[in-house]
Amino acid sequence: MERLVRFELIGHEFAFYTAAPEEEVDEIIRMVTELVKENSGSSASGSIPVGKVAVLASLNIASRYVELKRDFAKYKQETDERLLKLGGQIAEQLIPEE
Repeated sequence: MERLVRFELIGHEFAFYTAAPEEEVDEIIRMVTELVKENSGSSASGSIPVGKVAVLASLNIASRYVELKRDFAKYKQETDERLLKLGGQIAEQLIPEE
């Protein structure tokens, strides 16, 4: 069942509907909040525009996603190779001796 989630970020209120578990939503909001804080740090010329902070946070999230996707593909390939090797070893043991 979907529910309305409201939160504040960079002085703006946001709201969206989701069916995700509350713990997951809390973790997502916490992650975005931390990334926004990291990307909006102090600069010599004052505060960074909200749009730029949002883009930088989005790029950080996308970077983490791409890295996880690459790591998962590598993990999957290595696991497939191990399973094939193990399957071959099992097959060798099952062949009856003449």
